[in-house]
Amino acid sequence: MSGPTTRIIVTVTFLRQETPPAAAPSGLPADTTLVRVHKPSVSFYRYLYDTVGAPYVWWLRRTVPDAELAALLAAPGVSLHVLYRDQEPIGFFELDARPISTVNLSYFGLLPQAIGHGLGTALLRAAIAAAWSHHPRAVTVNTCTADHPRALPNYLRAGFVIVRTAREIWDVPNRLGLRIPDHLRV
Repeated sequence: MSGPTTRIIVTVTFLRQETPPAAAPSGLPADTTLVRVHKPSVSFYRYLYDTVGAPYVWWLRRTVPDAELAALLAAPGVSLHVLYRDQEPIGFFELDARPISTVNLSYFGLLPQAIGHGLGTALLRAAIAAAWSHHPRAVTVNTCTADHPRALPNYLRAGFVIVRTAREIWDVPNRLGLRIPDHLRV
C-alpha cells in the first residue's frame, strides 16, 4: 500500500448461524422495496458502500480497482440486494455464496438517513432469509468495533453465535479521506 496511512486497532467478531431462524422474518415496511440488483454498476456499488460504510471505516473495497470490483460483483454466487424507499436506496446487503456450503453476509447496512427508524432488524431478517434460500450448511457474518454499536447485538438477537474474536491492526490509507474515530487509533 503506498502513501501515508492511519493505523487503527479493531476487535473483529466472527459469527455463524447453523440453522435458519424458526420464525418467519418480520416484514419490511410497506413503503419499502427490497430489490436484488443483478448487474450493479461499480459506481452504484461504490455509492452504497461508501455512503453506508464511511462512518464505520469501511475501507477495503475503496482500494479495489474498478475492474476487479466489477468482476467480483459479476461472480456467480455474489449478490447485491438494495432496500428502497420512494425510489431512493436506503440500505443494502451483499451475500457471497461462492463457498457452496456457507453463505457469508459480506456487507450489510443502512444509509445514514435510514438509521434509527427501525429498518435494521427487518433488513437483517430479510438478508438472513435470502442467505438461507441458498440452502447452505451455515450463514456467517463478521463485525468489528469500528461498526455501528448496535451491529453485534442485532446479529446475536437474529440467532448468530460468536465463533471467535480477533484483534487486528489496519493501516487505513489517508488518501481515502475517512474520518477515523479517536478510540480506534493506535
